[in-house]
Amino acid sequence: MSDQNVRNAGFASSGIRGGSLASSMMSQEARASGGGVHSGGPTSTLQEMGARGSTHSSGFTSSGISGGSLASQMMSQEARSHGGGTPRGGTTSTVQSI
Repeated sequence: MSDQNVRNAGFASSGIRGGSLASSMMSQEARASGGGVHSGGPTSTLQEMGARGSTHSSGFTSSGISGGSLASQMMSQEARSHGGGTPRGGTTSTVQSI
């Protein structure tokens, strides 16, 4: 995942840009969870990367998730909490797709 993709999606150091993919994700996630965006979810994870201005060493790469990385830890935790699989639309798959 490149820094440019995260910025292009609307995750910036100054916050989520209105009218962007990021704002749409945030709105959809908030509606699905009853009004809030959960810490550790797709929106907050990507916004953290956007605020830092760097996705380097996160482990989300164009060729997949790097073993032993933050991304692999997220994927493993998410799979455990969903009975062994990583759900479509979950944190790991959403962040990896961007």
